[in-house]
Amino acid sequence: MSGVNALVRTVSATVWRTLATMVVIVSAVAALAVVLFKLTVFGAFALYFVVWWTLLFVILPLRNQVETDPSRIVPGQDPGAPAAPRLLEKAIWTTLLASLVFLVVIPIFELSGL
Repeated sequence: MSGVNALVRTVSATVWRTLATMVVIVSAVAALAVVLFKLTVFGAFALYFVVWWTLLFVILPLRNQVETDPSRIVPGQDPGAPAAPRLLEKAIWTTLLASLVFLVVIPIFELSGL
């Protein structure tokens, strides 16, 4: 699993690399949904977006640690704010998990023609 974590950290090194990776993954999954499950392109992207956004709120609080160094806390900062939120890594993890959930859920529900 550490190899996957290292890969995710590498891919999420910059915003542009993260966005490019997400676009490639989402496009491939949407293309699979269109070809295999007869969804429309818009329907595939819309359903994927709902799954992705829902899972983002599941993944965001994972492995957060609050800032404990008093010199780094600025006035007005919430005391529970994470010290290092790692949002780019979490975007990649959300995309990977959403892709898996999306491809598992589509055959379960009759969504053909969505």
